[in-house]
Amino acid sequence: MRIVVLAGGIGGARFLRGLKQAEPDADVTVVGNTGDDIHLFGLKVCPDLDTVMYTLGGGIHEGQGWGRDGETFTVKEELAAYGVGPGWFGLGDRDFATHIVRTQMLGAGFPLSAVTEALCNRWQPGVRLVPMTDDRVETHVAVELDGERKAIHFQEYWVRLRASVPALAVVPVGADQAKPAPGVLEAIADADVILFPPSNPVVSIGTILAVPGVREAIADADVPVVGLSPIVGGAPVRGMADKVLAAVGVETTAEAVALHYGSGLIDGWLVDEVDAAAVPAVEAAGIRCRAVPLMMRDTDATARMAAAALELAQEVRA
Repeated sequence: MRIVVLAGGIGGARFLRGLKQAEPDADVTVVGNTGDDIHLFGLKVCPDLDTVMYTLGGGIHEGQGWGRDGETFTVKEELAAYGVGPGWFGLGDRDFATHIVRTQMLGAGFPLSAVTEALCNRWQPGVRLVPMTDDRVETHVAVELDGERKAIHFQEYWVRLRASVPALAVVPVGADQAKPAPGVLEAIADADVILFPPSNPVVSIGTILAVPGVREAIADADVPVVGLSPIVGGAPVRGMADKVLAAVGVETTAEAVALHYGSGLIDGWLVDEVDAAAVPAVEAAGIRCRAVPLMMRDTDATARMAAAALELAQEVRA
């Protein structure tokens, strides 16, 4: 079975770990979000790609869901001693090595897709990890700070401000001029099923879909497309998706997110059992819907979620 998964960071990575347990023999291609990418200290940092790579490769800090296990912060401390910032983004020493290698390879002329493949040669994640594009895309968030409206990088909004102010708009800068990375459209065309994990529908999956050709390829694919709700009981399972959903005019409900994607894009949608009342409305919109447990408490629970998504895909195909 050939499966394509659109993935952001923590939620996408943990879902993929469950998917690998549920379907160990599947050929999985992961299209990773790069709108979160940021340049820090002269280095190219790709948080979502690295979270997938570390999680599936056994190097993730399990408690955080991001960053390396066994991490130290000597370089960060020394930079702070020199008065060099920003201090709000916590790069560890082990993580720095990844970004140094990436930046060196990019500087030598290799595209991000080739660099990602090279980094994965070390981690052996068991999936093919492909960035959504080799072109530079950065998600910016419009906010009002000190009475002034300004656009800031998504990482500053998410990490420094902790989404403490309303997001007035979310813009994937550069996405409209970007091209899908090599292998993205081909993987979609060759897939047996396409999955949207419980990643952020605006700044993770939404950013991937903003790259011209990706949404169209998925909508045109003659295979089931199934998503899992990142909203349970009217709140994000993790993170602050409600803040960016509000910026695009979408309510923080499992039903609203399904309708945001729409029947022209997804064929099936899983909601948590606490949101079972949403099933009829989602199905009335032309999207097959089922209520199952959607809390990724451990890998076994996540594997059951992934299996349920594949079962729903089979129902759609039938």
